[in-house]
Amino acid sequence: MARYHRQMNTITSADNSEQVAYWNAVAGLTWARLQRELDQQIDPLGRAALTRLDPRVGEWILDVGCGCGQTSLELAERVGERGRVVAVDISRPMLEVARARPSDARSAPLEFREVDAQTGALGMECFDAAFSRFGVMFFTDPRAAFANIRRALKPNGRIAFVCWRALAENAWMRVPLEAARALLPPIAPADPTAPGPFAFADPQRVHGILESAGFADVSIEPLDLDIGGTPLDAAVNLACRLGPLGSQLREQPQCLPAVADAVKNALGAHLRDGEVWMGAAVWVVGANVGGARGDAPQPAAGRDS
Repeated sequence: MARYHRQMNTITSADNSEQVAYWNAVAGLTWARLQRELDQQIDPLGRAALTRLDPRVGEWILDVGCGCGQTSLELAERVGERGRVVAVDISRPMLEVARARPSDARSAPLEFREVDAQTGALGMECFDAAFSRFGVMFFTDPRAAFANIRRALKPNGRIAFVCWRALAENAWMRVPLEAARALLPPIAPADPTAPGPFAFADPQRVHGILESAGFADVSIEPLDLDIGGTPLDAAVNLACRLGPLGSQLREQPQCLPAVADAVKNALGAHLRDGEVWMGAAVWVVGANVGGARGDAPQPAAGRDS
């Protein structure tokens, strides 16, 4: 425990400064305000990764990109009073929500820390496992980030996380964006490997990043689920404030009224018993600590970064 406390300083990387600024400004505030609706939407996807991780009583677990803390609380319940959960994120607004959420008295000690997992000191060989629900796609240098996470894991440690597949496969984000496209200025195609929700859409890239960071036994499994369960107006609000469409509307707020009408028409086709349900497509990823401790191995020839 002394080694953990000595190494767990709060460090924010200048190299990740754009993401730090982004998640502490409008985006982080929006996610914090919409915490309940978002938890409802993505909870089933996170639970698939929790099943892959298989948290055990008494374990120490690192929750990476914990956001508003729903998964951290779940992990704390799973490992119980003899365990420990340390949850890290770069978004102060979301961490404020997380710290205010009540926890079960029988849960593990739970600590929320404002730390950049890419370069922040996470400790050395402290944790039995690391977990993330959509929190690992925003690193400027994902190889360095996962090597840093690996160093925090015990020699027999493991990791599991869930990340988005391509936008084209995710109707819940694609349909609103397509409905709004004619009403927004054209934008240049995004770099598919840039930090963002779809940075890990290519499973070969994910596999290469994890291997180069020192993980072994990498498994990447597809999962398709319908998510939602919100009334139409609430679904329109979410679509216009989150994801690719939300990012565009933050730059073009004058387009919101017309876009909201178009999105409402599009989402209306996906109503079931008064609730909007749409397809989500993710990768459920798992891996174990592998190789010698110390520096991460160099990338294999021909691997994408």
